[in-house]
Amino acid sequence: MEENQVPSAAETVEISDDDKLWALLGWITGVVALIALFMEDKKQRPFVKYNAVMALAVLVVISVLVSIISAITCGIGVVTALAYIYPIYLGIQSYQGKWVEVPWLTDFVKKQGWAWTP
Repeated sequence: MEENQVPSAAETVEISDDDKLWALLGWITGVVALIALFMEDKKQRPFVKYNAVMALAVLVVISVLVSIISAITCGIGVVTALAYIYPIYLGIQSYQGKWVEVPWLTDFVKKQGWAWTP
């Protein structure tokens, strides 16, 4: 299957324990998500690719929001701690084999063609 080709609805996606682990680690650290997207065997796995792309998108949004909030409030403190709890929660959900969705960000990522869900 080509990189940008979306499988038909009839195709099922098998999620292995390895896929779940890569997804969890990708949510916890953006570096693992980047590594997964550069590894040919991992980016061919739809679950790993989806979670890696979503983790990086969430990381970018959180970084921008924390920067704006810290500039306004002249400190990061609790805001940063709370902002980075959400990706951990999403990582745990993905480790359970769920295709996690972030309310508006998932639609944006899908429309860009960066990831898809079955």
